[in-house]
Amino acid sequence: MRWFRRGGGDEPADPGQVRALVDDVRGRYGGHLPQPFREQSNACFAQLRAAPDGLAAAIAIVGEFADDACADVYAQAAQLGRAADRRNYRPLWRDASRELRWNLFQLPRRLHPYIQVSAAVALIGAEAKRVVRETATRPLLAQLFEILDLTVVGWEFARVRPDTDTAELAVRLIGAARDLRAAMSDEPPLPDPVRELMRTNRTIEIYDPQGPHVVAGLNPGQQMREALLA
Repeated sequence: MRWFRRGGGDEPADPGQVRALVDDVRGRYGGHLPQPFREQSNACFAQLRAAPDGLAAAIAIVGEFADDACADVYAQAAQLGRAADRRNYRPLWRDASRELRWNLFQLPRRLHPYIQVSAAVALIGAEAKRVVRETATRPLLAQLFEILDLTVVGWEFARVRPDTDTAELAVRLIGAARDLRAAMSDEPPLPDPVRELMRTNRTIEIYDPQGPHVVAGLNPGQQMREALLA
């Protein structure tokens, strides 16, 4: 993390402090606790934002989660004798959804997509201009799109229930990607899964996390078109 400056100043982020902060929010919040995911995510966001190395920790959380998710998908694909492509998970899931498991709640380093990851993504979006000034943005942007790809894949092919927690993660991912691209001097091309989803116009019913009722609708293709093609 030496490439990232602490608190927007000239002092580099301390790798040990970044790791300690990531480990603290990993242990402090989680799906095993009784508090709603959104409440935990908001608390995690506030903790990261207040810490001198919070933005570096948020970037580390996104990278760690994306790497764990990729390793899981690649391991499953290898066991099935299939090929996986980190740049686009959709073809694999479309062809082998009955044989694959969507394990984003159970990755080995215990970062919850709707808690620590959602909080980290929100902070990256809020600090997009600083992120672009102080770090290599393209790899981070690719990781945001990768997590978005896996989130939507879960709805479409893995029978993941689209509730307000997962919808909020998707919206935050789209928003953070939009803000990073807007802050970059040269916007990179949109990845293939995003382009594919932009060509769709399907509204997904979003459920109450605590009950059986539909409370909203989300059209991922429309959201991406409006955010990323403006």
